[in-house]
Amino acid sequence: MDDRRSGARRDRRDPTLLGETLQRMATERGWSTELSVAAVTARWREVVGDQVADHCVPETFDGGVLVVRTDSTTWATNLRLLVPELLRRLEMELGADVVTEVRVLGPSGPSWAKGPRRVAGRGPRDTYG
Repeated sequence: MDDRRSGARRDRRDPTLLGETLQRMATERGWSTELSVAAVTARWREVVGDQVADHCVPETFDGGVLVVRTDSTTWATNLRLLVPELLRRLEMELGADVVTEVRVLGPSGPSWAKGPRRVAGRGPRDTYG
């Protein structure tokens, strides 16, 4: 006769915890890297610090490349100098070779192209940021 009662130790018949199930599913489907990066971007302020987080935000992550947008050209230049330190912090948070490159973008200026027709040329000469 087969005894179907659960004992004091865990076995395959016991319910699994939700976190374990989600972790296994993410690993099986190859979502681990994307979930790790999403967790870091959600905690961006903790990872980079308050002063840097006040002036830049992560924009996209694709193929190991993290794109960060800054609010001024000055902060874009400053953050480009801090990329090696940022890569070290991201490696500590995510593991090696998850983020292989950080691209820093400055602010995007407004588009002056209005209407269906426009004249080719350089447009306004003012800089933004």
